[in-house]
Amino acid sequence: MSLARVVAACVLWAGSESLRVSPVAGPTRSAGRRAVVMTATVGRREGATGDSIKSERARQQIGNDAFLNRALGKRAFDGPGVVSDSKLKVGIVGAGLAGMVAAMDLADAGHEVEIFELRPFVGGKVSSWLDKEGNHIEMGLHVFFGCYYNLFGIMERTGSFEQLRLKEHIHTFVNNGGGTGALDFRFPVGAPVSGLQAFARTAQLGLYDKAANALALGTSPIVRALFDFDGGMDMVRELDDVTFTEWFTGKGGSRGSIERMWDPIAYALGFIDCDHISARCMLTIFMLFAIRTEASVLRMLEGSPQTYLHDPILKYLDDRGVKVHLRAAVRDVLYDADDAGLPTRVRAIKLSDGTERAFDAIVGACDVPGIQKLLPEAFRKYPVFDNIYKLDCVPIATVQLRFNGWVTEMTDDHKRRAVDGDFADGRGAGIDNLLYSADAEFSCFADLALTSPGEYYKEGQGSLMQCVMDARAFNRSEEQIVADTLDQIHALFPSSRDLECTWSSVVKLGQSLYREKPGQDKFRPSQATPIENFFLAGSYTYQDYIDSMEGATKSGLMVADEVIARADAIAAASKRGEAQQQA
Repeated sequence: MSLARVVAACVLWAGSESLRVSPVAGPTRSAGRRAVVMTATVGRREGATGDSIKSERARQQIGNDAFLNRALGKRAFDGPGVVSDSKLKVGIVGAGLAGMVAAMDLADAGHEVEIFELRPFVGGKVSSWLDKEGNHIEMGLHVFFGCYYNLFGIMERTGSFEQLRLKEHIHTFVNNGGGTGALDFRFPVGAPVSGLQAFARTAQLGLYDKAANALALGTSPIVRALFDFDGGMDMVRELDDVTFTEWFTGKGGSRGSIERMWDPIAYALGFIDCDHISARCMLTIFMLFAIRTEASVLRMLEGSPQTYLHDPILKYLDDRGVKVHLRAAVRDVLYDADDAGLPTRVRAIKLSDGTERAFDAIVGACDVPGIQKLLPEAFRKYPVFDNIYKLDCVPIATVQLRFNGWVTEMTDDHKRRAVDGDFADGRGAGIDNLLYSADAEFSCFADLALTSPGEYYKEGQGSLMQCVMDARAFNRSEEQIVADTLDQIHALFPSSRDLECTWSSVVKLGQSLYREKPGQDKFRPSQATPIENFFLAGSYTYQDYIDSMEGATKSGLMVADEVIARADAIAAASKRGEAQQQA
């Protein structure tokens, strides 16, 4: 059978199945059905980590239905929906997205909240700041997928959602010599048909690799999910112990497809290639793309994360009396223990200056290296905490290069060099979107002067290319990284060789996302822990999305729900603890 017939058959079959059963796969399932799925999923997590999720609202963030539940955005927008009878003093260690989102809900529920952040700025892995010359510096390249329902709800709540710039529904690959391929999802019919035709028409793969792709994806859990979403997702969950390469080639997928298409996507998701990334991680994203048309739609901020994402959250917190302490390093967590030395309750945090701050509940909203440093050694007697030390992270280097012209404009010499005049609001020449490449050491990149011009465009200047280099380049000197990035940009865009690089910046992050290698999912802790008033938040904690901004947001909402659900019990335990100390 020809490739065209294979693809056509897949499109017609998948499209008819999707149209016939889409109500079953959506968030309109009966409450009884949802309860069965969620209980089963949570039970597996409890067996693995020894913890317990008590809040029904937190349970809505996990389980198969959470992937498709657009209503989670309304929950994030509305807030906790309750005011606790018992008012707690809550200390949050870490001012990343997870910690700040948790603080929003806890403050709205009537609790007294303080956040302690080591750095001089908030944001965690989504941080940005101004250098001495007024340039906005970022850690990473931050793209907002259309299925970020929780994060979008938070942004609507703080008034920042309108600061996102919607991009064309196309994912473009740039190859050496200036050739491009794409997954073009722009199609009159939505998912899954729009995705199938995008793969069938892409110029990024040859006929053989397309046929191999069709074979592998046609026998994947994604196809089952079109008519049995729970069954498909359960199959995906079972694939955490194998790499995507092992799964894909075992289903007939080709090495060419991996090298030309899937590796760039894997690097963009987790900064590791298909030979090392978990099949569960990759297929989770593909599942969302197949079911939800908007999942593969991209948005980017008008400018820096600090201005357009974090500042509105900080104002929201300030309006509700939340105190955010910057340059406040937490050196220890003080706790009570039983006769066997097993920690039972946390009492306070100790800052680097020796100050002790007492709280009724403490949330460790750190990244993986941060929480590994924060946890007292005795906490590792609990498997849920000890498992955290089995997680490791990947290194990245974020490179920014500014030019005196428009790098991604490859056809018009005049437009490429035109920088005199007002090119604000993304009016410069070139590609206004996220870009991928199989031929560079940066997994994904973009011209921020086009995609996020509010703060990244400078009058009289052209492109500001932001490229995220992975472990292949991390150990080089900053000067060498800049030189190598520039060489690779010139290889991708040969016409850019006549432009001058006028400014550069390199930010190295030795431990960024947790490494999504096989077998790691079982080590991710839940937000509630065996210590009754100590909680965890962060994108590495267990939620049914990958390590991402959406994952961090989900975890922040979940941990707030857990604290609120236990507020009366925590308050009572705090009073007993105070009485015992006084006695």
